[in-house]
Amino acid sequence: MILHANLFNNLHLVRFEPGRIEFRPGDHAPSELAHDLSKFLNENTQRRWVVTVSGEAGEPTLRQRDEARAAAAKAKAAGATRFCMGAAWRGLKDSDLDGAREMARAVKALGMETCMTLGMLSQEQAEALKESGLDYYNHNIDTSPEYYGEIITTHDFQDRLETLNAARRAGLKICTGGIIGLGEGREDRAGMLEALANMDPHPESAPINMLTPIAGTPLADAPPLSPLEMVRMVAAARILMPRSHVRLSAGRAGMSAEAQALCFFAGANSIFYGEKLLTADNRDLDEDRELFSQLGLNTNLHN
Repeated sequence: MILHANLFNNLHLVRFEPGRIEFRPGDHAPSELAHDLSKFLNENTQRRWVVTVSGEAGEPTLRQRDEARAAAAKAKAAGATRFCMGAAWRGLKDSDLDGAREMARAVKALGMETCMTLGMLSQEQAEALKESGLDYYNHNIDTSPEYYGEIITTHDFQDRLETLNAARRAGLKICTGGIIGLGEGREDRAGMLEALANMDPHPESAPINMLTPIAGTPLADAPPLSPLEMVRMVAAARILMPRSHVRLSAGRAGMSAEAQALCFFAGANSIFYGEKLLTADNRDLDEDRELFSQLGLNTNLHN
């Protein structure tokens, strides 16, 4: 029973083949998990099993998969038509691809559109995700090409574009936008929107985010922007990309109802809702419904 619980909660499968299992233990896994699993399999399958621990990320645990399915079902019941799954990775590793594909299939089986954000993708990975039922790929360009190197050093702006191009060639719809409040100027914000507007076709979804400072990060003490800068970004994005869904995204939790109203009237016609936006808190669903009611906005359940 204890072994079963640990396998359910703490085993991230990295590789499997008959007679061999490689996994990454979760944070709360006992140190003897590999030994216990090997012993159990050797005693109950009449063959020799080699079980080893890996430093690779591996697939989601069985518990995480169940929780994702439950979260998707909850979102659908609340009126969502698309469910986005994310991981804060530099890029998707081939060893994690099967787990991502399984998650896409599970959410698709609920009758929802599927979206993922997993970092950089190869062409082969993008095609495999599309084949598994993925509809959208989220990969923000973050800021202007000129300012990009001031914020991100693990990859360059062209890497972002290559991932988006791979997703587009695979037949995936694109969700890409950026973040303001990173220390950039208005010229950089304009440059980011120019890069988005120059995509052919325009991204189906263009999220506009405002930085949510997080303690311990280099931008933890970044000075806050006026909400009117968000309004300007939304208005400009609407003009430049008239057919895109301009999504009011991270940073919304810290905006007043009045500031959000200005964003909607400036051209935002979509939001992300849920408890988290990757690492940033988001507004409560009931608060959103109350705001929409006050503003007389109708929710459209079909993208």
